[in-house]
Amino acid sequence: MKTISMFIYSIVAYLIGFASLVFWILSLSQLIPEISIDRSPEVTFPLALAKNVGLVLLFAVPHSVMARKTFKDWITRFLPRPIERSTYILQAGFFLFLLVWYWEPMGGNIWAFSAGTGLYYTMYILFFTGWIILFVSTFLINHFDLFGLRQTYLELRNKPYVPLEFKVVSFYKYVRHPLYLGGIMGLWFTPVMSATHLVFAIFLTAYFFIGAWLEEKDLRADFGAKYHAYMKKTPMMFPFLKRKPKEKQKGLA
Repeated sequence: MKTISMFIYSIVAYLIGFASLVFWILSLSQLIPEISIDRSPEVTFPLALAKNVGLVLLFAVPHSVMARKTFKDWITRFLPRPIERSTYILQAGFFLFLLVWYWEPMGGNIWAFSAGTGLYYTMYILFFTGWIILFVSTFLINHFDLFGLRQTYLELRNKPYVPLEFKVVSFYKYVRHPLYLGGIMGLWFTPVMSATHLVFAIFLTAYFFIGAWLEEKDLRADFGAKYHAYMKKTPMMFPFLKRKPKEKQKGLA
């Protein structure tokens, strides 16, 4: 019965986490004005900025702390290990909802492309391409392990959990963090970039880079020389930016 309860818990956590991602995407898309982060401002710019910084910290701090191995080892003294990942997804979904719902509009446009123009449609194509890259990347890793379902399903089947192997496929051949790349594209490619959207994009992009840096510390510890070699030949976030080794450059001279 305990294993069934954990599996149900993981499903609920998954649905909340997934719904928060969809809500986030829609809030950036401007397709539903009622939940858009680009609503009309209601407070002064300094007050709105202070509130938004607090919201980012409220999301980012637990998100980063709970992803560290030391925290995982500590929390599993109190929680069954199979639901550790689901608990992480649950809190991430909850705080992402708070971040988007309570984000304070600040007004002002940085750029705005008129509806029906080529740039307008190009921005939306790149916007949705980014989110497609993000979601596809979760399946390239293992979508159900990433969101905590695999762990409780294996427990339900009375099978031991085996960590995922390191592999380089598809998008991961070009960047080490295509999931974050997709999110950055979704943040920045918009036909209307308001001051509200700009601040949101800057904060979340900075967090993506910090999160990638912290994540890679764990990956280097887990996979050692294999991940070091991968880092040397593959850019972190943006494809085709990795510099060639000096010896190869000299050989071409």
